[in-house]
Amino acid sequence: MDGRALLLNASFQPLQVVTWQKALQLFFSGKAEIIEESDRVVRSVTLSIKAPLVIRLLKYIPQKQRRSIIRFTRNNVFLRDQYTCQYCGSKPSSILLTLDHVVPIVKGGPKSWDNIVTACRACNVKKGGRTPEEASMKLRQKPKHPSWLPFMGLNIDYTSSPEYIKILVKTYSRD
Repeated sequence: MDGRALLLNASFQPLQVVTWQKALQLFFSGKAEIIEESDRVVRSVTLSIKAPLVIRLLKYIPQKQRRSIIRFTRNNVFLRDQYTCQYCGSKPSSILLTLDHVVPIVKGGPKSWDNIVTACRACNVKKGGRTPEEASMKLRQKPKHPSWLPFMGLNIDYTSSPEYIKILVKTYSRD
């Protein structure tokens, strides 16, 4: 058994994926309703019930406003900067791209969206452990935390995905 269920807020907003045990716990405690069930049956000594795939909370839980769910990764920095050196504007292959701390770590620069940019190897070596001003280099654009990333052209075959993903695709597809 996959052992997972999609947990929805009372507004049907997806919250997280939980184990089927947690899903049943929420259901039996009266905090959630089962929206979709799997074909798999969970048995105890006195009870048999189909394992939930999608459950919905009966009471709305306000969600904190997050700055962004975009993870700080090397590839995401490259995407934000469009695989372009932020000093000279060249677009070398991603193998030749590096990450550069605008304010170097030795000068107290943090590892964050606001301090790291994409740079070609030549510009990164030229800048060294200096700030762009000290190296007489100008940034093409100031680094910032992205609110979104461009579409990467991912192709997902949901037919091999877990059942709850199939349900979501069927539910929200416009076919």
